[in-house]
Amino acid sequence: MVVFEDGLPRKGEYRRFVIKPEPGESTVTQNDVAHMHQVITRRFRRLLDEQARSEAVTTESGPMLVDPETGRPRKFAYAPGLVVVDGGPPWVAAAQQALTELGITDIPVCGLAKRLEEVWLPAEEDPVILPRTSEGLYLLQRVRDEAHRFAITHHRSRRSKSMVESLLDDVPGPGEVRRKTLLKHFGSLKKLRSAEASEIALVPGIGPRTAEAIKAAVASADATRKNADTKQVRVNTATGEIIEED
Repeated sequence: MVVFEDGLPRKGEYRRFVIKPEPGESTVTQNDVAHMHQVITRRFRRLLDEQARSEAVTTESGPMLVDPETGRPRKFAYAPGLVVVDGGPPWVAAAQQALTELGITDIPVCGLAKRLEEVWLPAEEDPVILPRTSEGLYLLQRVRDEAHRFAITHHRSRRSKSMVESLLDDVPGPGEVRRKTLLKHFGSLKKLRSAEASEIALVPGIGPRTAEAIKAAVASADATRKNADTKQVRVNTATGEIIEED
């Protein structure tokens, strides 16, 4: 979830949501519409909870909702002026339903469908078509593209760490403690990939022989990755997951 204010991103307000299994399900299924409903529900239930536990005060900048115990502003206590979802009617309907179920009726919702850059409103049969030169369309596109960037960056970070872990599982020598030491030392597969065997061997607990095995495993993983690079990638912005297509 990204946040824009006065046309600019407020990265300190960005949030990630780990999707939970739906009621009656033991695992998370690939249901983007249900995920959208879940994320909007969780985000705005937090809004209602924060507002109920906040105190209104007047400052030089105007009215503010604060924690009555600490006096600190509550970030989630403020309602956005517009909720923008990435998608067409099903996703817009899911977001609107989540707000309605929470009793929130004063926050507008719209969706931006990428194929034709159509703007969809709840319960409307036809989209709003904004001129390609419209500043409003440009802002919606920036919000959507920033959500993609945020989700992809997070996914790549998680994937890099998991790839390092799985790669090291197949290397004889490093135990759990030494694997964690390697992860802490290099931090990402990219840095481990660029390291020479002599640099890997400098990590505490990793000798020259194990370093050579790790370097060979990285090279093998690189060859496998290059063979799979012909796939196209799209992102599920509700979950932050990358969906690969042939």
